[in-house]
Amino acid sequence: MREITYSEALREAIWQKMKEDKKVIMIGEEIGQGYAGVFGVSKGLYDEFGPKRIIDTPIAENSIMGAAIGASLLGFKPIVEIMFADFIAVCFDGVLNQAAKVRFMSNNQYSLNLVVRLPGGEGSGTGPHHSQCLESLFMAIPGLKIANPSNAYDAKGLLSSAIEMDDPVLFFEHKKLYKTKGNVPENPYKIEFGKANIAKAGKDITLVALSYMVSVALSAAEELYDKYAIDVEVIDPRTLVPLDTGTIAESVKKTSRLAVLEESYERGGIGSEIGSIICQNYMDALDCPIKKIASKNVPIPMPPSLCGEVIPDKDRVVEEIKGMF
Repeated sequence: MREITYSEALREAIWQKMKEDKKVIMIGEEIGQGYAGVFGVSKGLYDEFGPKRIIDTPIAENSIMGAAIGASLLGFKPIVEIMFADFIAVCFDGVLNQAAKVRFMSNNQYSLNLVVRLPGGEGSGTGPHHSQCLESLFMAIPGLKIANPSNAYDAKGLLSSAIEMDDPVLFFEHKKLYKTKGNVPENPYKIEFGKANIAKAGKDITLVALSYMVSVALSAAEELYDKYAIDVEVIDPRTLVPLDTGTIAESVKKTSRLAVLEESYERGGIGSEIGSIICQNYMDALDCPIKKIASKNVPIPMPPSLCGEVIPDKDRVVEEIKGMF
């Protein structure tokens, strides 16, 4: 099987869907001729599909979201690229009060085929306005689906599924993943939302890791086994809404310990939600308190050296997991 980058996998999913269905369009800032998006995901698409389907917009996120919602209501399948995930704050009303509620408020008369691609996470010195992982903010909003693929294979399969959904999907892509490579089939395929992947089997502790943190978790798991004989099971949820609680629960029943690793902030984070679900339903399976490993509750600094003090890395994960035994 050929090896391609995460960004190439995303582009291939978009290209295949655009070839298959003329109603699939792409809307965003600087995604057209010449620049092809700040991370190059739309490279070549403008030349093939033209300005009517690759719609290059002004810097106006609120208008971009409104246009995409309207296009979807008319039967199109827009893929919105928000240049940085942080900028979704500018169009928050469109997400919270419009896209998420169309199906409910119309009594299922209308639904939205709408994907919002959101490059997030710390990118080696991109600062507090361009570095946040915001998935946890949107888990609380009914009506949205949330995906955060951790590798190129999942990126293509999940995006292909997202484009065909009748509900709005927030598709979070960590900036540090764009250049990573993985084995990806050339033919179209889909990955079902709500089906977690066991990235590494283990018997001593369950470590749920999200997006880029899956690679951090795997690296920490290797060291924990080699140095301390702690066998970590690493679970990649792939999607947060829907969340595959069944796979997480079965793992916890086996290992009796749970930690959640994320780049979102610790306060009100995804670890709190997963931990609450496990405590409410599987408390008897736990031998010790659940551990949340997340970014500290401060804005992401500009200097990379300070980012390491805020965002979890391999060494911190190793120390936190060791402390649970």
